[in-house]
Amino acid sequence: MAPGTRLAALAAEAAGCIRCPLAATRTQVVFGVGDPDADLLFVGEAPGRDEDLQGVPFVGRSGQLLDRLLAEELGIDRGSVYIANVVKCRPPDNRDPKPDEIAACRPYLTEQVALIAPKVVVTLGNFATKLLLDTDQGITKMRGASYLVGDVQYVPTFHPAAALRGGGVVLAQMRADFVRAKQLMGGAG
Repeated sequence: MAPGTRLAALAAEAAGCIRCPLAATRTQVVFGVGDPDADLLFVGEAPGRDEDLQGVPFVGRSGQLLDRLLAEELGIDRGSVYIANVVKCRPPDNRDPKPDEIAACRPYLTEQVALIAPKVVVTLGNFATKLLLDTDQGITKMRGASYLVGDVQYVPTFHPAAALRGGGVVLAQMRADFVRAKQLMGGAG
């Protein structure tokens, strides 16, 4: 079965998921979006209000910044990458996902990564970084480098929401991390 077909089947399975309490409060599952054969995968934390309503990851202000960074630093648009989250349902009041919620969604994310088989995974923020790199180190310590796991390069960076709150320094660090991802994919930098 082709990766896109298997991803669609996995998304359909996730749409009916009731593995954790978030199922009771979501509008819809926000599985992921993009090119199932992408060389570049972005993984964020959890859907927010806009994402929960539209069923697409990173469509609010954070998504607009992500789109801008994709265009400005990589010269591509979101259709050329795949975008997913650690947790597929919105936590109430945009609170942090709880460990049991992360554990419930982990099999979906693990299979997404395996099916997409990207060259580079950019982890956006603490939750994605800690989960995918199996570390308890925070994003501030982890970003600024890449980490080879199997045959995939992981590039931790801040969540776009942190750049929206933290201003120019955080945004400049995100830009540098996006350039690092581009270089690891074989692009000019």
